Amino acid sequence: MAADGPHEHPGERPHPQPITLLAIRRTPLSLDEVFQAVGDEAAGGIALFVGTVRNHDGGVGVDALGYSCHPTAGAEMRRIAEKGVANHPVRALAAVHRVGELAVGDTAVVVAVACPHRQDAFAACRQLIDDLKREVPIWKHQKFSDGTDEWVSA
Repeated sequence: MAADGPHEHPGERPHPQPITLLAIRRTPLSLDEVFQAVGDEAAGGIALFVGTVRNHDGGVGVDALGYSCHPTAGAEMRRIAEKGVANHPVRALAAVHRVGELAVGDTAVVVAVACPHRQDAFAACRQLIDDLKREVPIWKHQKFSDGTDEWVSA
């Protein structure tokens, strides 16, 4: 029998640290960095979500926007990441959100989750981005092409 023991298979070993990358940054985000952070040989599915700055909202053109965050945002991001790991068979999880001034087309957020099966990866990724948008204190200040602006909880 293999050195793993009679009832273990390499893919069944728990991942030593499933939360591999969490960050809030002022610099441009890298999809490759997030994707590589969740690489795991026991994962059969990796779901990646990329949020970008679109050129419209509510029928009004968007010229630019800025993100700002509360000092507790990093701790809240960790809390929702831990919730995702607890609720799904996550092998690896990563999330990065940008703050500061962004232009239309810029990447604002990247999250990725690796799980043994694709359906679990999709579900965990969706929970992660939805919880991040709903619960992490990051705010969006949109600047519209008609000269108005709006603050939105992100």
